[in-house]
Amino acid sequence: MTRIRPTFRRLVASTAAAGMLVLAACSTPTSPDSPAGGATLVVATSDEPDALNPVLNFGVDGAALIFDGLVARDSDNRLVPALATALPTVSPDGRTVTATLRDGVQFHDGATLSAADVAFTYQAVLDPKVDSTLRSDLDMVESVTAPDATTVVFRLRYPYAPFLQRLTLGIVPSKLLSGQDINTTGFNRKPIGTGPYKVESWTPGDRLVLTANERYFGGRPANNRVVVAFVADDNVRAQRMRAGEFDAAELPPKLASGFDSDTAYRVQRVPTADYRGVMLPMGNPVLADPAVRRALNLAVDRAAMVSGILGGAGEPAFGPVPPTSEFADPSTVGTPTADATAASALLDAAGWKPGSGGVRAKDGRPARFTLMYPATDTLRKDLALAVTADAKKIGIEVTPAGLTWDAIDPRMKSDALLMGYGTPYDPDFVSYKLFSSQFAGQGYFNPGSYRSEVTDRALQEGRDQIDPALRKAAYAQFQKQLATDVPWLFLTYLRHTYVLKSSVQGTAPRVEAHEHGVANSIWWNINTWTRS
Repeated sequence: MTRIRPTFRRLVASTAAAGMLVLAACSTPTSPDSPAGGATLVVATSDEPDALNPVLNFGVDGAALIFDGLVARDSDNRLVPALATALPTVSPDGRTVTATLRDGVQFHDGATLSAADVAFTYQAVLDPKVDSTLRSDLDMVESVTAPDATTVVFRLRYPYAPFLQRLTLGIVPSKLLSGQDINTTGFNRKPIGTGPYKVESWTPGDRLVLTANERYFGGRPANNRVVVAFVADDNVRAQRMRAGEFDAAELPPKLASGFDSDTAYRVQRVPTADYRGVMLPMGNPVLADPAVRRALNLAVDRAAMVSGILGGAGEPAFGPVPPTSEFADPSTVGTPTADATAASALLDAAGWKPGSGGVRAKDGRPARFTLMYPATDTLRKDLALAVTADAKKIGIEVTPAGLTWDAIDPRMKSDALLMGYGTPYDPDFVSYKLFSSQFAGQGYFNPGSYRSEVTDRALQEGRDQIDPALRKAAYAQFQKQLATDVPWLFLTYLRHTYVLKSSVQGTAPRVEAHEHGVANSIWWNINTWTRS
């Protein structure tokens, strides 16, 4: 089985010195050469995609830059028409969705978009021969047909309330991919889309270069070229931003705050549904005990993490449904400060008694475990160290370990991991894969093999129901069960922090999901950015 690797996976970048030499030429801005065009913009991100193909999970939430979906999201995350002339219509029974395409939309190679391309894209996701992590997101789709060149009809096996939100998926050209192995095709590295930018080049571990699509149906980009630098190390990214190499860069809150007093830069702190938490694997003999998990949940000081580690750029997290969501259940919100007394009482009652060196033990087993985090991520490192310190106060010994993702992968079933996920869209997104039993042990989706019949039933009811009240009740039950079982220690929601040169204009921050990189983040509308 192909391992699932979501877009948050950080790839290994080239050395900092090499990257600085490669990007030096790109970082010097050029003057606008015409009213229709502008300079090259250079931006830096920590995350590099595995492929630039929407079928393989690139830019599926409507900010792909290279591709367009039938619908997109505006600055308030509301659905708006994109390749479709209007929002698709839904039949009274909720099982037929019909979209009409715009006339005259062209792919980057000049070919005209047709309904056959839309049908092909969705059929490719559903094809079991294609290693698409999106297949389970579309398991409600029975068929996708193109009765004519401008009409697409989706037939659903059952009504699915947020289906229109699944139509942000970028559309690929069927003529270029039909009959090919989509898993290995060269298209994945040099794709052809309909979006505002064309791919000029991609140097893995270094940069992606995009050029303006002169024929873009939404209007030519305000800039000629965008260079996306992939810099995994937070400190290196900050140093290179300070050196003037980038027009914009995503940075952890602490590093971003160092630019606040410099008028040459502007720091933007963007609200998100992006949470950080500790995945607690059920295969670990210490963490398999619910009393240990619940004690840790009481012992962590979320308020201190927000104020100290995030510099106030976030808020305490108690579950995967953000407080801004209409589906958030306030009854599951706990106390943001630590309660070591209550945590210790739980451990005492469960038979975890104080032992040598202050570490508790039960039946001869010491209360200790390893907490992994990606070594280049300074924010996750700081959070891991905070959890380690809080756990020590109640007699649990945590060993933090900064590792590469390749080292982390095989250990997730037995060692805890500082993870990040979250979406501002619908609670079915992400959580269904992350907490459903059917995904237990499948890569980064439910890596700790959490299983609960109550959770499974609530997640399924949330997908099946159309009635908003019934959906809200289902997700309330889901959140309550997670609060009882504690398969994760939810720690904080973040505000994503970006540093931009003051001369950069046109940004339109919106509530962001967890995913960073080329297809998300503040650059979702970079085609409108200019330099003053």
